[in-house]
Amino acid sequence: MGMHGWKGAVRTLVSLLISLFLASVLIFTLIRMLPGDTAAATLGVGTTPEQLQQLREELGTDQPVWTQYGTWLHDLFTGQTVSLVSKAPLSDLLSHRLAITVPLSLGAFFLAVVISVPLGVLAAMKRRSPLGVAISAFSQVGLAVPVFWVGVILVWVFALTLGWFPSGNFPRTGWETPGQAIWALTLPAFTIAIVMSAVMVRYIRSSVLDVLDTEYMRTARSLGQSRWQAFLRHGLRNAAVPVVAILGIELGTSLLGAVVVENVFALPGLGQLLLQSTTSRDLPIVQNLVMLLTAVVLILNALVDTIQRSIDPRLRQEEAL
Repeated sequence: MGMHGWKGAVRTLVSLLISLFLASVLIFTLIRMLPGDTAAATLGVGTTPEQLQQLREELGTDQPVWTQYGTWLHDLFTGQTVSLVSKAPLSDLLSHRLAITVPLSLGAFFLAVVISVPLGVLAAMKRRSPLGVAISAFSQVGLAVPVFWVGVILVWVFALTLGWFPSGNFPRTGWETPGQAIWALTLPAFTIAIVMSAVMVRYIRSSVLDVLDTEYMRTARSLGQSRWQAFLRHGLRNAAVPVVAILGIELGTSLLGAVVVENVFALPGLGQLLLQSTTSRDLPIVQNLVMLLTAVVLILNALVDTIQRSIDPRLRQEEAL
C-alpha cells in the first residue's frame, strides 16, 4: 500500500470513529427521550419512593447525563451491561442468539448475490427483450413488498401448504444437528434474499448499462468482439466498483432484515431479543443492541469504501489531489 493508500485508510478510520461517536450520542439521547421512568417501569405499580430511588442509584439515572453516557460506554466496552429483567449479562444473552442471526444474515446475503448478480447482468444485456423486461418488473415488485409480507407468503406456501420447510422455530439442539439448523434457517434466508435481490438487481443493471454505453465498449465491439466478450474483458472491473458499494450496504441490510424476519419465523436471535427487551422496557439491552447493530453497519460501509479504492485507481487519484 502506497502513501496515498495509507492516507485514504487513515481518513476512513477517522471518519468511522467520528460516525460511531455521533451514533452513540444520538442513540443515548433518543433512549433518554422515551416517555416514562425506567425505574418505575421496572419495579411496577405499588413501589415506594425509597425503592424507586434505590433502583435509580443502581441504574445511575440519578447521575448527570454525561456521567450516564460515560458509564454506558464503559459497560458496553467491558461487557458489564446487565439486563434489568433477567439480570443476565449482555454477553450471555448474545452468545446463543448470534449463532442464529449471523448465519441467517450471511446465508441471506449469499443467496441474494447468487440471485441478483446474474439477473442484474442479464437485465442489462437483454434490456429490450422480454427476459430483461421481466427481470426489471420482478425488481420493481420486490421493492414494493415489505420483508415480513414475503415471509408470511413463503410460510403459507412452502411450510403450511406444501410442508417442505418448518414454519418457524430453531431446533433445541442448535448447531449440534447442523442439518436441522440449516433447514430451519433456509426459508427465512430466502425471505431476506428475495427482498435484497430486488434492490441489488436494479443497481447491478444500472451499473452494467453505464459500462455498456461507454466509448471503450463501443470500440471493443467495432473490433469484432461480442457484447459479452467486450463486457467480460473490458467492462467487468468498472461495473464492479459501484456494485461493491451496494453489496456492502446490502450486507448490513441483511443483518437488519434478519432482525425483522426472526420475529416472523419465531427464531430466538437478536431480533427476538430486541423485541422482547423493547416490550419489557429493558433499556440497557435495547440501547446496546441498537448501538451494536449500528456499529456493524458503519464498519461495513468503511470496509466498502476501502475496497472500492483498491479496485478503482481513479478514487485513489482523487484523494491524492
